[in-house]
Amino acid sequence: MSFADESEDEEWVIEWEEEDSADPQIGDGGDGGGIVLGDAKWGERALSVAREVLNLHFSEDLVLFAFKVSPRGYVYVRLDKLTNKYGCPNIEEIKKFNSLYKTRLDEIIESGEIPLDLAIEVSSPGAERLLKVPEDLDRFRDMPLRAKYLEQAIEPKRHQEKDGVFLIDSFDIESGSCVWKLADVRENRGEAGKGRGLSRRQKDWRLELPFGAIKMLTLYLS
Repeated sequence: MSFADESEDEEWVIEWEEEDSADPQIGDGGDGGGIVLGDAKWGERALSVAREVLNLHFSEDLVLFAFKVSPRGYVYVRLDKLTNKYGCPNIEEIKKFNSLYKTRLDEIIESGEIPLDLAIEVSSPGAERLLKVPEDLDRFRDMPLRAKYLEQAIEPKRHQEKDGVFLIDSFDIESGSCVWKLADVRENRGEAGKGRGLSRRQKDWRLELPFGAIKMLTLYLS
């Protein structure tokens, strides 16, 4: 879900698509969340205004998931709704933030603090958001998650990358490890007949991994 400044043009849309084509990484300012200001000297000021708008006009459950600017004057904001199952604000919240944020930026641009007009896109993190380990484990522990991980072997060079759809069974911050069980989704049921769930053996199966073995974690949407 996204809402863009009505002054956007075709060139702006093309640049956004090009930036989204890269593989996501934690902290990339996009699907991986985080803050990316690059070489834009005005980026810190634009970020402070975004935080100001959130603090003054919204409840504490609406926070910045990602913030990214480009030297050419594009600002990409992703808002995370902590009380929503998937982290998605509603369209009215996105529109309200977009309007208030643009108004404040226009005031700052007019005063000369920022030397160029800005194009803005405000959106939610989306289903492709990357989850942080261990920070997001408790928040999404009741939801099926797709994990890419290194299967542990005696020799590190023999670790193999695998993926699966799991539920969090437990995790321990002190030991830095987590235990996973199979999620009851079609992908894990294999050849089971329609309407049948996991087998007893599948229900009892567990996978213990150190946090560092999880290379990518995302929401699973069937």
